[in-house]
Amino acid sequence: MGDQAKQSLPPFLEELKWRGLIADHTEGVDELLKEGAISAYIGFDPTADSLHVGSLLPIMVLVHLQRHGHRPIALVGGATGMVGDPSGKSKERNLLDHERLQHNIRGIRAQLERFLDFDSERPALMTNNADWLGGVGFIEFMRDVGKHFPLGYMLGKESVKRRIEGAGISFTEFSYMLLQAYDFAHLFKAEGCQLQLGGTDQWGNVTAGIELIRRMHGGKGHGLVFPLITSSSGEKFGKTAEGAVWLDPEKTSPYQFYQYWLNCPDADVERYLKCFSLMAEPEILALMERHAAEPHRRHAQRELAREVTARVHSQEAVEQVERAAQAMFGGSLSSLSAREIEEVFSEVPSTQISEVELSAELSTVADLLVRCELCKSKGEARRLISGGGVRLNDVVVADGRDPVELSTAFEGRLIVIRKGSKRYHLVKVDRVKSHA
Repeated sequence: MGDQAKQSLPPFLEELKWRGLIADHTEGVDELLKEGAISAYIGFDPTADSLHVGSLLPIMVLVHLQRHGHRPIALVGGATGMVGDPSGKSKERNLLDHERLQHNIRGIRAQLERFLDFDSERPALMTNNADWLGGVGFIEFMRDVGKHFPLGYMLGKESVKRRIEGAGISFTEFSYMLLQAYDFAHLFKAEGCQLQLGGTDQWGNVTAGIELIRRMHGGKGHGLVFPLITSSSGEKFGKTAEGAVWLDPEKTSPYQFYQYWLNCPDADVERYLKCFSLMAEPEILALMERHAAEPHRRHAQRELAREVTARVHSQEAVEQVERAAQAMFGGSLSSLSAREIEEVFSEVPSTQISEVELSAELSTVADLLVRCELCKSKGEARRLISGGGVRLNDVVVADGRDPVELSTAFEGRLIVIRKGSKRYHLVKVDRVKSHA
């Protein structure tokens, strides 16, 4: 029993292990975590004013770290963001100016606050490496840091070799390894940070930091990396036909965000629940049993979408999204905004109609149905309407000769036509009037 206790993992590592979030780590990490509370950091790239779902996994690792009594440090690369990390990339990135970087950092801080507690007795820390790298001169840096890195050591890193063999690498990006290593060495000395966390593509940078801590401070740093997430179909995680899935509701709406998780394949959903939710292992196992019994109901995907959307946006956003989704199946549209209407019905056919055309030429509902090619003639439209087969927004049309009132449009610009029980058509009203 004594041997079993000795071999047991500290709670933080045990949590990551059952969730499948340990790809590799340096020897002695378990002993370090058993000694007591530590500080650990992950770096975030500030190339945009919002993180995307690809950043959710490192965020969740920091969440687990804090939940188990340790201090998470979120390092935003205000300095290194102006250089660029070659790891996992095939070409040089565009460099950002100081004003844009500061704007991006503010946006990222606001998003991290939804996950990490910055006000507890052992609060999370957000730090910007521009605070210590910004004042270091080139000659000073080369003297104090560069001398510790033989060229062969740097050329041997996989991320550098791939770039040299491919599109090439500039001295600027080649130097990134030294800058990130210096980050770890600085945090080790200034904050007592002994552990760097990251994806497997960061292993070379992590070990470089550990080496610099040994050479500069005679200390011992540690690293732990987690797997990079890919979908079972081989598609890049977090990408859709429209591009990246962002955490900013202005870039990816809560409806689109929710739908991204709801539509994940059965082959991925259990892994995503482990990676991106805080559900305990017994809860996930029970949910997957329920899902296996009724896979068509997508119980697991729905719970995943609810939990992640609530954490990134809010519980209120989840409720709004689910009301919007119900609208597609005959529910009420009255509580939705025009933007939500556009999102819900983004895949249905639509017709752009000017306000002038709507009021002058398409004065009746029958005229509108013909214009939208939902009926071949006004006679067919009237027969369909008389049978109760047409709704404008939530209202059943009683007579094909009823006028189309712009005042009934959502925010004066959208009309939802429902033909029968399932066929929808969206009318987009152009409010710019003709001056002819």
